[in-house]
Amino acid sequence: MTPQPTAGPDGAVETVFRLEFPRVVAAVARLVRDVGIAEELAQDALVAALEQWPRDGVPDNPGAWLTATARHRAVDLVRRRETYARKLAEIGRDADLVTAPPEPPADPDDIDDDLLRLVFTACHPALSAEARTALTLRLLGGLTTAEIARAFLVPEATVAQRIVRAKRTLARKNVAFEVPYGPDREARLGSVLDVIYLIFNEGYAATAGDDWLRPALCEDALRLARVLSGLMPKEPEVHGLTALLEFQASRTAARTGPDGEPVLLADQNRARWNRLLITRGATALARADAVASGPPGPYVLQAAIAACHARAYRYEETDWHRIAALYALLAARTPSPVIELNRAVAVSMAEGPEAALPLVDALSTEPALREYHLLPSVRGDLLARLGRREEAREEFLRAAELAGNAREREMLRGRAEGVGG
Repeated sequence: MTPQPTAGPDGAVETVFRLEFPRVVAAVARLVRDVGIAEELAQDALVAALEQWPRDGVPDNPGAWLTATARHRAVDLVRRRETYARKLAEIGRDADLVTAPPEPPADPDDIDDDLLRLVFTACHPALSAEARTALTLRLLGGLTTAEIARAFLVPEATVAQRIVRAKRTLARKNVAFEVPYGPDREARLGSVLDVIYLIFNEGYAATAGDDWLRPALCEDALRLARVLSGLMPKEPEVHGLTALLEFQASRTAARTGPDGEPVLLADQNRARWNRLLITRGATALARADAVASGPPGPYVLQAAIAACHARAYRYEETDWHRIAALYALLAARTPSPVIELNRAVAVSMAEGPEAALPLVDALSTEPALREYHLLPSVRGDLLARLGRREEAREEFLRAAELAGNAREREMLRGRAEGVGG
């Protein structure tokens, strides 16, 4: 079981470890070639910080301190396991990373990014789709097993087993810590994109905890998407994902109020939307269209939907008819009850709540949405707009019970109070 960080001086240990954990694991995994051992060494560095920082003070660069500590222990471990002369030749340049910055990659098709290597390693086809996502969210996103379980709506023990088995599988098969080339890269791309998207979403609307936003996760996911776009410039879905994340990230400053409470899309101050990120999103979407040779993929379609919101300077100017049509295409491309729920929201805005309510009611028996708090939330909104206030109140309260995030739960209870009576 992974120990959780505890507060150090001014909470620095917990905060730094939470932010730097993925980078520490990635840097150490490059040395030891085993993500399970890399995570253990990162935890060892945390223990050292808990012992030394209260006594000696927080270092000027605490993230670098954690990484250097973990790397030193990794080199010691390698030397203990193998004879020094034999292992020194094997680890070569990697051993120098402990004290020296990395050199540029020799291969122009390679990229010197440990976090990206970590994503591709965790997304190896030897793992199931569920294991890939859980492992990457744990290692790259720094999420706890409880948070991942909330995101997947499965028991925490199930997630813990997936992660443990995934680490063992990677070690048993001696999976290389690298960004693969050629057909291997293509085979893993879809899973990598899905994982990056899930990491961004966990930062954009946290499934659990006291904060609705976790900006560090959004930043890491967006950076990885941009890196991947440079690595695979002829893949439209890579550009589509990058465009989607740019558009979504542009709204971050407007998505919470002064006390951290969620602000719904209709109520956001669009003057606070980041126009630079919107421009970057539009550029990435144009690149996706330029390299496409067939129908748009799911990330390109989602980016096109996000672009519709980004183009509207006021909520009332949103092109809901186009958004509803794009959701219909997305549902045909990748059928999903969540996509159908989003389509129903767009239909409600384009044609009215009476047109959307039957679509939402048809989803009530979907097993995947049984514990999904947004289903009763959307239904509550439609009922409120139809004047069915008491029914709307009950739906908002049910949604609040299902919500795992404290901020979102408070907002839903507030909506229930707002329509009650």
